[in-house]
Amino acid sequence: MPSTTPPTTDARRSTPLRRPDFVRLWCATTASGLATWAMPFILGLAVLHGSLSAVALGLVLAGRTAGFLVAVPLGGVLADRHPRRAVVLVAGLTAAAATPVLALGLDTSTALMTLAATVVGVGQGACRPAFQALTAEVVPVEERQQANAALTFSVRGVTLLAPGLTALAATVTGPGTLLMATMVLWLAAALLPRGGTLATEERPERRPFHVEFLEGLTEARRHPWFLSGLAALTTVIALGYSATNVLLPLAGRDHYGTEAVLAGALTAYTAGALVGALLMSRWRPRAQGLWALFGLGLYALAPLSLAFPVGAVVVFAAYAVVGLGVELFNVPWFTAAQREVAPDKLARVSALDFLFAYGFAPVGLALIAPAAQAFGFEAVLLACALLCVLAPALAALAPGARDFRTPRSP
Repeated sequence: MPSTTPPTTDARRSTPLRRPDFVRLWCATTASGLATWAMPFILGLAVLHGSLSAVALGLVLAGRTAGFLVAVPLGGVLADRHPRRAVVLVAGLTAAAATPVLALGLDTSTALMTLAATVVGVGQGACRPAFQALTAEVVPVEERQQANAALTFSVRGVTLLAPGLTALAATVTGPGTLLMATMVLWLAAALLPRGGTLATEERPERRPFHVEFLEGLTEARRHPWFLSGLAALTTVIALGYSATNVLLPLAGRDHYGTEAVLAGALTAYTAGALVGALLMSRWRPRAQGLWALFGLGLYALAPLSLAFPVGAVVVFAAYAVVGLGVELFNVPWFTAAQREVAPDKLARVSALDFLFAYGFAPVGLALIAPAAQAFGFEAVLLACALLCVLAPALAALAPGARDFRTPRSP
């Protein structure tokens, strides 16, 4: 593998955590991440309490996903047209306003809950590209890798700690109160960010929505490494991630006879991701793009470890390495986009990232189980593992993929 370049003295001394604007942004993204994660978990508790049926849960979560996917491109255009701080404010307040309606619908109306969840999804989707662009505004270039590592560390920390905290809170209060607590989190996400400037100060004219969105697509096409990397990421999420999410519980039941393998594997994945985020906060490898794609390709270990009864410890180790590899990709990926993409189009390109990476995941989730029934459990897992290796390997051949840098014209 390529050797690494040690950070400079200035890089060691400077840190985005000393910048008040970034700390507020970090707290806001952490709050939005916790609110996003908590909602399906709380609704799952409502099913256990008998205040929500399993069918209603599926409809409500489908509504949230639909709202998210619709709002991501809209949020990207708005965040390049208006101050990113204002877009985050409106998106967070939208999600916060819909949350009490969601709580009100418990035990009363599935339709009302689905509508409210869709609006929450709209707020969630609109703020994602705005947060990415706002990070580039409040953090200088030399500190953005540390900033992105800190942001992803908070996401993984929420995933690790929130289940226990939510379950503990559920012992003293009900799902409705817990949902109202997520409203407070959305208010924090809306009100905390400060700083940032209008990225479109030199573009006062406004064009139709579809024209501005296509401008973002045109900007993305200027960066071959981005398109190839996004194709690889979409493949890994739609096939590898979906396969392991659907088939991991079945592997735990059939190979090991216990659901503990599911909990252990997910915990190991999160722990590995935390280690990966800490590593990428300091590590500046040469050929950073190749290292990132190598980390993405490590996801093949997850379906590979489930294909055969290799022992629970091997599964846990594989998931820990996969989690580390995901952050080996994520942090340089976000940092490179913030560096290479034109600032006035960054939110729209980030919206494309989220739209493709997460938009195809439901397709994978829907197709994996029928494919496993038709072709066999092991065959599907092995095919997913192979594609998780091939997609990043092909992406590494794109111009600029070595360093995630766009080749400049002479």
